Amino acid sequence: MIRKYTYGHPFLTDAVVRKIQEETGKPVYLEETEETDQLLFTYRMKETDLVYGLGESVRGINKRGWIYESYCTDESHHHENTSALYAAHNFLIIKGAQTFGIFIDYPGKVTFDIGYTYMDQLQIIVEDKNLDLYVIEAQSLREIVREFRELIGRSYIPPKWAFGYQQSRWGYKNETDIRKIAAEHRENHLPLDSIYLDIDYMERYKDFTIDKERFQDFSSLVKEMKEQHIHLVPIIDAGVKIEPGYFMYEEGVKNGYFCKDANGEEFVAGVWPGKVHFPDFLSSEVRQWFGNQYAILLDMGIEGFWNDMNEPAIFYAQDRLEQVLEKAGRFQGENLDIDKFFGFQSMVGNLCNNREDHKKFYHETEIGKVRHDKIHNLYGYNMTRAAGAAFDRLRPDKRILMFSRSSYIGMHRYGGIWTGDNKSWWQHMLLNLKMMPSLNMVGILYTGADIGGFSQNTTEDLLMRWIQAAMFFPLMRNHSEMHSREQEICRFMHVKEFRNFLEIRYGMIPYIYSEYMKAALSNDMYVQPLAFVYPEDKFVQQVEDQLMVGESLMIAPICEQNATGRYVYLPEEMAMIRFRSLHDYDVEILFKGHHYVQAGLYEMLVFLRPDKILLLGEGGEAVQEIKTEKIKAIAYVKEGASYNWYDDDGESKDYENPENYSRLTVDIDGSWAYQGKELKTFVIEKL
Repeated sequence: MIRKYTYGHPFLTDAVVRKIQEETGKPVYLEETEETDQLLFTYRMKETDLVYGLGESVRGINKRGWIYESYCTDESHHHENTSALYAAHNFLIIKGAQTFGIFIDYPGKVTFDIGYTYMDQLQIIVEDKNLDLYVIEAQSLREIVREFRELIGRSYIPPKWAFGYQQSRWGYKNETDIRKIAAEHRENHLPLDSIYLDIDYMERYKDFTIDKERFQDFSSLVKEMKEQHIHLVPIIDAGVKIEPGYFMYEEGVKNGYFCKDANGEEFVAGVWPGKVHFPDFLSSEVRQWFGNQYAILLDMGIEGFWNDMNEPAIFYAQDRLEQVLEKAGRFQGENLDIDKFFGFQSMVGNLCNNREDHKKFYHETEIGKVRHDKIHNLYGYNMTRAAGAAFDRLRPDKRILMFSRSSYIGMHRYGGIWTGDNKSWWQHMLLNLKMMPSLNMVGILYTGADIGGFSQNTTEDLLMRWIQAAMFFPLMRNHSEMHSREQEICRFMHVKEFRNFLEIRYGMIPYIYSEYMKAALSNDMYVQPLAFVYPEDKFVQQVEDQLMVGESLMIAPICEQNATGRYVYLPEEMAMIRFRSLHDYDVEILFKGHHYVQAGLYEMLVFLRPDKILLLGEGGEAVQEIKTEKIKAIAYVKEGASYNWYDDDGESKDYENPENYSRLTVDIDGSWAYQGKELKTFVIEKL
């Protein structure tokens, strides 16, 4: 059951696709308090209540004990004390004596105080009194998620090649760099499906342009890489450079497509190119205009993009910069004592991503002019919406890779996300692991973290363990920034061991892709906390570094340096598969309960549930080379195992075709039956 409560005159976010009749009266479970400008909702939590959700956020899977701000923020230096990250996902579930979900459909700042001010209170503070509140009830946590996902619509489905390994670095500056990366992977037989182009491919950081000196024949390079089964994926930023003669700038100014200040002049901010204007993505006309520009790169053979800096990130607002520069001159010749020095430092430091600057520009919407901070969380969402809608127009029968840094609920229909600018820290690997199920709850299935960490300097063992942890996440991208240590796999000593793990990934893509597609098509979760699958087991509520992946597997990555093993909790008897390579593994049956398991740096553990099946293909150096007509099924059979296998061409949108499904069953005596696509080789390994 979903109950909807409307307050004031909510801004239409388009997060919801299913019409729900409004309720009258106060919302169930919540105490409602009106303050001068805000609405406050309170729920008194029991000591044993758990709180799940909020998508991309810091801390654990259980969100109790901290205060979170839902306000899209360019926060590359996030730590445990951070409150806001790049995305805004206002959905959570309370599990306890009363179990229910809450969705606050409000595009401005929302604060979730989950036992921070008062340990036994959940407080939700909404910045004004115009919002829709949804309360969702169902028989289980998973059913609440399904109800919510049906409310907000089907998750984005990428092309199959986007499940391959991807290599990125801010610092690939020209055709030579790209060819070198491709050659190093192919010569070392390291599987690879895409190479990313960061801001250096552009002409002076201008969207939808190519630097002709660095990339003299871009279309030919794209074609050359495709012949090696490697896709180039360029970045698109939110800010449009102010430069007379630049077509995006000229068209945007002429047609009034940019956000304006209070005086009706185009708002000026600084990002990578220096001074920029921000397209008004809240306008459907602007979205169509901006979205159509992707055709420039699509026509050159590009089949994937990533949208960045779309919170939007602001290095400085021009008026604030001028004020700071004027004040800075007053410090010339001064004795900078402690007060003056820190005052100067604060003045300069507050230039970047200052929330007060969000009150300086406006959007033209169907209800008139709206100040940006009131609908801030919709900006990145609508940039990616512009792209997704354009792809449907420009390439209606083809899937295009699209993911974003910033997002709001509803954007999951148009693309995925990556989890932003993390660091080469073991704690960030663990944090990113814990984000995965929360992101699945809000419909973002195509997601992953920057493997190895975006900034700082990775180590070989961190990268090795991170690849093992990211093995089952749909977006598997190694990404780093130019000032950090180069972290392509071939930069390290143990290339063979890295190759082994990438071959495992490609061998598991038949299972990974199948489980992703089934989750997307049924509004389900691809990655879940253990507590969602084993709700009656009290121990699993405390387990946050183990995850369920699809219907068959549990993973328990090692996220601690120098560890050669770890403790795991098994909520039921499972088969532990110790992979050293795709074809080198052994199996041990472990009983329900607590175990310490050994796992050396070059070993990866996967836990197979009883009466479940793991599919393994033959792998390949690109997804296109995976031979799905040769499949091995590893089955842990106690009473009888079965598996519904989804597989399609990975490019078209014929998702509902029954021919995409196959059915495998394995009986306890080892006999098996298969119905579906024709296979040359099918091997059953019964455990």
